[in-house]
Amino acid sequence: MFNPMLDSKIVGNVIAEKRKQKGVSQEVLSGLADIGRTHLSAIERGERKPTLETLYRISQALDMKMSDIISEIEKQL
Repeated sequence: MFNPMLDSKIVGNVIAEKRKQKGVSQEVLSGLADIGRTHLSAIERGERKPTLETLYRISQALDMKMSDIISEIEKQL
C-alpha cells in the first residue's frame, strides 16, 4: 500500500547510522554541515525532517552522495 508520508524516525535513524559508521559525533557533523547541533539531534530523533538542502549538507559532511542516504531510507521504508 502506498504511504504518502515519509517516516521521520527512519530518516533520522539512517542519518544517525551513517554518522556513527563514519565515527563522527553530532557536534562535529553539525559543524561540518553548518547546521545547529540541536537541529541535527532533532532530525536524528525523528522530531524534524531535514530539508533537501540540510540533507545535502549532511551528506557532504559525511563524504557521501545524498542518493546513498536516500537509497537506505527507501530500503527501510
